[in-house]
Amino acid sequence: MVIRIPCKSEDCLATILPATADKTGGYCMPCRQEIEHQERQQYIKENRKDVDLYEGIDDPVEILKIMHTPSSYNPLIQYIPYVLNREQLYISLSEEDTDRMLVYGMSLMDSGDVDTSQDILLSLLCYKNKSLATSIQGLIFHDLYYPGILFKDASEEERDRLLNQVEHDKDSRNHLLVALAWIGDEQVVKRFCEWRKSPPQWVEELHIRPELYAYEAGWELTQNGNRRNLFHEYNYAIEKIEACDSRNEAIEPVTILTPSSHTCLWCGGKLTTLLDLKVGHPSLHFLSMAGERLKIETCVMCSCYSVVFMDVDSSGESKWSTYNQRPDYLPVFNIDDYDNQHLSASKLFRLASQSRNSYHAAHWTLESTVSQVGGHPTWIQDAEYPICPCCSKYMIFISQLDWGEVVEYGEGIYYTFICSDCRITATSFQQS
Repeated sequence: MVIRIPCKSEDCLATILPATADKTGGYCMPCRQEIEHQERQQYIKENRKDVDLYEGIDDPVEILKIMHTPSSYNPLIQYIPYVLNREQLYISLSEEDTDRMLVYGMSLMDSGDVDTSQDILLSLLCYKNKSLATSIQGLIFHDLYYPGILFKDASEEERDRLLNQVEHDKDSRNHLLVALAWIGDEQVVKRFCEWRKSPPQWVEELHIRPELYAYEAGWELTQNGNRRNLFHEYNYAIEKIEACDSRNEAIEPVTILTPSSHTCLWCGGKLTTLLDLKVGHPSLHFLSMAGERLKIETCVMCSCYSVVFMDVDSSGESKWSTYNQRPDYLPVFNIDDYDNQHLSASKLFRLASQSRNSYHAAHWTLESTVSQVGGHPTWIQDAEYPICPCCSKYMIFISQLDWGEVVEYGEGIYYTFICSDCRITATSFQQS
């Protein structure tokens, strides 16, 4: 008979062999490992040091270089964050500093650190609207055509090279078409139109028709063969309000996340007014909306499964649209399980007083302030501009809300659109 003895831990019911007890001091292995873990954590707590990588450095370019350099993990080191985050620091750069960062970013590409290089180029373009025209030759030299937005300012010569290359470069064709869409000049529009009329042989290798790549760059090819932009140039961030900061709510151009008196006809829950826009306010004149007000309402649950349309009357009030079609799949919601936590965030946000670059949050991999009115949307998946159910035209992007900023453990982005002619709004949702 094998003799086993109880583990020394008071709450442990395990028994162990005498030989094991000799090795572990009388503890079973799980308890011994937990003791060692606690001892290690206590040692780290007592010996951890704060390290400031930015101490004594006031050059923003050098600070950004440090930010872009991954720090090796060491449990005994706690790195002190810089007073500004990466987005804020890029915005503060002077023109000279943006030139220096561009040179540094391209040097990283030449040395093989493509990911960091692309991150820097994206940050310069989106946060500072920095032209990358001088760098596009380098991107082409390295056969790097993603993200396509980097080619936005390509020259005619570079555009023609991509138009020629897309005809025979099967491996890069998908990225080349997106890059061409971002160039989006008269010649690209003309070629997209030609491809629509006479599809090339390689079109069978694509998942969508060539001209549909235009949506990734925020425009469409109309039936007449013209370019029609699907977003507004002006872009105002929806920013969080500091506790000590305040404004006169009566003159705020946008009220965010308020309860609606209407009910969702799919799940039976209350709708939410995502945005109540005073479209007559000078900050929102770019929307070119008649009247003084526009309410964008939706069901924050059901719009995760299908586009939700709302009809808007002449006073800007919304109501459930008869064009809504219940999706094939819609889970059964227990309305009592939802506490409308998002409504308590209403007074935590406001519209920024100054506009920012149209493409500030255009690429989802950047750590941007995503919530905004106007500007180019931050597509997490493919670009999905809803089609107006009344006139069959693509709807114009109005705004987006980052749900991760609104509720605890929230994720994904709510997008809103409008067809001004038919006075119909639409809400959709994407998440990673």
